[in-house]
Amino acid sequence: MTQELTTTTAVAGRTRGRDPGSTGWWRDAVIYQVYVRSFADGDGDGIGDLPGIRARLPHLADLGADAVWLTPFYASPQADGGYDVADYRAVDPLFGSLQDADDLVREAHRLGLRVIVDIVPNHTSDQHSWFRAALAGGPERDRYHFHPGKRAAVPAQGGAAPPNDWESVFGGPAWTRTEDGDWYLHLFAPEQPDLNWEHPEVRAEFESVLRFWLDLGVDGFRIDVAHGMVKAAGLPDIGAREQAKLIGAQELPFFDQDGVHEIHRSWRRLLDSYDGERIAVAEAWAPSPERLALYVRPDELHQAFNFQFLNCPWDAAEMRAVVDASLAATRSVGAPTTWVLSNHDVVRHPTRYGGGERGLRRARAAALLMLALPGSAYVYQGEELGLPEVTDLPDEVRQDPSFFRAEGQDGFRDGCRVPMPWTAEGPSYGFGSGGSWLPQPSSWRGLSVEAQTGDPRSTLELYRSALALRRELPGLGDGEMEWLEAPEDVLAFARPGFVCTVNTGAGAAQLTVPGRPLLSTSALEFTGGNVTIPAESAVWWAI
Repeated sequence: MTQELTTTTAVAGRTRGRDPGSTGWWRDAVIYQVYVRSFADGDGDGIGDLPGIRARLPHLADLGADAVWLTPFYASPQADGGYDVADYRAVDPLFGSLQDADDLVREAHRLGLRVIVDIVPNHTSDQHSWFRAALAGGPERDRYHFHPGKRAAVPAQGGAAPPNDWESVFGGPAWTRTEDGDWYLHLFAPEQPDLNWEHPEVRAEFESVLRFWLDLGVDGFRIDVAHGMVKAAGLPDIGAREQAKLIGAQELPFFDQDGVHEIHRSWRRLLDSYDGERIAVAEAWAPSPERLALYVRPDELHQAFNFQFLNCPWDAAEMRAVVDASLAATRSVGAPTTWVLSNHDVVRHPTRYGGGERGLRRARAAALLMLALPGSAYVYQGEELGLPEVTDLPDEVRQDPSFFRAEGQDGFRDGCRVPMPWTAEGPSYGFGSGGSWLPQPSSWRGLSVEAQTGDPRSTLELYRSALALRRELPGLGDGEMEWLEAPEDVLAFARPGFVCTVNTGAGAAQLTVPGRPLLSTSALEFTGGNVTIPAESAVWWAI
């Protein structure tokens, strides 16, 4: 007997957000990432903004998200999509006003959604008032990393070389020489000079910035480059090229230094002084799950992105190993694990998993896997629509700064930042009344929110049902899990009253029926007490 489970199974029981007063909400929250310039355009200029996001918040509430994370919307020259901040207390006119930010926070809270904003403490914009004063020779110079160069062996370098061999994550040297002959450090673009966190005025300024946004009502912060604020003493050479490929794989003198933890402990004390369980999540690349767990010790941050899980290939054994290592590391410090499949810096996972129909099948199964694991989960905008990476953007429309440099990131981050399709017709598929800052594929009309709503086979309804069940079933969210015996290519694990099975293989797998099917990414075939699970699919069961 073949049974096709519709993804509307749990829709009737959907709720709109957790009780804002609930304890430890972040331990099992589903947090939806909004890339501000690509979510919704409220004024028709082709660029997403805060009023546009506010108008689309009901989508997130209906989806079943607990919170929304907004990428930077601060005053910025936009050299790196807003991650080059010129004023941390001002909203860039491109995205709206401070009043728009306040209105968005209030509307989100009305809908039962918490709001997390980005904070960028590793570097400022080169247009920040501090850095302009530093270039002019003011005392602000000590707030950055200015150093004399070393004598060069190559005469063409003008007699001086950078202070060390560090490379920018975006490619090329991590140093730029100023008119007075000194060099300043920028681990990212030259327009993003690194701050010197040994300077007390830097620490005091960021505590003030955090309080500014907490007083406005935000519920927490995603800390950009949380692993990067402290550099090794003496700024030692690395002795290797293509250093961006080493991030998260080995120790580096500019990332994951022990000194960052004292900063995060001071921020935790600040957050704890506010009502309402305000949180911080670390974007931290560490060479091991154990090093990553240090960021979420009881007196430090609340969450840290699990990039090992994001980078894991589509393979049952490797996925199981990453899950085990991640849970063991966070359990050792009493923290939840935070799972993520995509974000604004990586190729969307349907494309990473092979693209086309196969990639989408795997992505849908991976979603049920992620949402069934213990801890919290992050959903990147458009993930709930099954959006693939846009791989054929013309060079002339690209804006990723690493695209214009060499030997760093791949330079193609624009492909995961193409604006959301909301409707099947109209300008920019409902993104706004005008065009969109990056062109959308014509095939996206069929992937729009409008086209997928009400279709029981759609990825959108799969996510809606999964998030509704996640709320309703006491065995999901934070807690424990136990692996079950399964065929070689199958992941099977139990949680209280619940089983998740994921077939990662290229062929169907047969199992003993573990319980009552709740949700499946593909049609199931039952024969007696057995069930055949199609290739690259996942099933949730009630037991």
